[in-house]
Amino acid sequence: MKLYAPKYYKEFVCIADKCRHSCCVGWEIDIDSDTMDKYACVNAEYGKMIAESIENNADPHFKLDADERCPHLNSNGLCNIILELGEDYLCHICREHPRFYNDTPRGREVGLGMACEEACRIILGSDDYCQIVKIDNCNGQKCYSDFDSLHRRSAIYSILCDDSLGYSEKLSAVCTQYQVAPSLISDTDAKRIINDLEYLDSSHKELFMTYSPNVQTPKSLEKPLERALAYFVYRHCTEVWDEVDFRASLGFCLFCERLLASMAKENGDVCECARILSEEIEYSEENTEAIKEEFYHRISDL
Repeated sequence: MKLYAPKYYKEFVCIADKCRHSCCVGWEIDIDSDTMDKYACVNAEYGKMIAESIENNADPHFKLDADERCPHLNSNGLCNIILELGEDYLCHICREHPRFYNDTPRGREVGLGMACEEACRIILGSDDYCQIVKIDNCNGQKCYSDFDSLHRRSAIYSILCDDSLGYSEKLSAVCTQYQVAPSLISDTDAKRIINDLEYLDSSHKELFMTYSPNVQTPKSLEKPLERALAYFVYRHCTEVWDEVDFRASLGFCLFCERLLASMAKENGDVCECARILSEEIEYSEENTEAIKEEFYHRISDL
């Protein structure tokens, strides 16, 4: 099976100790069975340290310390497992983060999640989002749907890349073409949804509550927001069942774009706002589905 990615994908390299928001802090790190088997065969002294660091229950994971840091993250922000044993001994989630995968009729696609600050910097700084290129061959499964989401995605990218249109015109054209818009959800319902989300950091709720579907986008934010919307579409509008599912997923993407616009106008740091949004919404299946469901119900009733 062929593996595809946005052209900018190959620019990504983990910045490790230079990262301000390490994925080794604050996240429960599950250990897959193949890596558990590897750890069981490590006879060196460090193998004993690994064994003692694992909560070995039905879902094995590393025991975070009092500061919610992975026990193998050293004081310099580097991974001791890599330093002692090499990258081949990382568990699956550590090797793959921040990557995500979607299966399509033509092959598998991989992307970078914006909860990673370096991935976020690359995504919001690149106009290569419309260039999806073959990067490798891979193992994969047949796409579960024959719905042609790729054609629709390309049509959206054609609108976003059209320099003859202003940014607000691009958003309007996408909404008109697929008959979906953030305004399908009233301001009152949007605030209710945002209030009811589950937050990793409760302080983020106040920033999320600045949401407005009608926020005026400063010129300096137009390109980053365009690239963010292209990313949301790539990630969330690919593995969909049918037209209603596609439009509900697109509604979710447009909602996230307006939320990011509102947050960035309030906060000023669009990259950090995008990272927070991704961390709080995209990396929570419950939060993502809660927003998509709101659009699904409204689109189904049209």
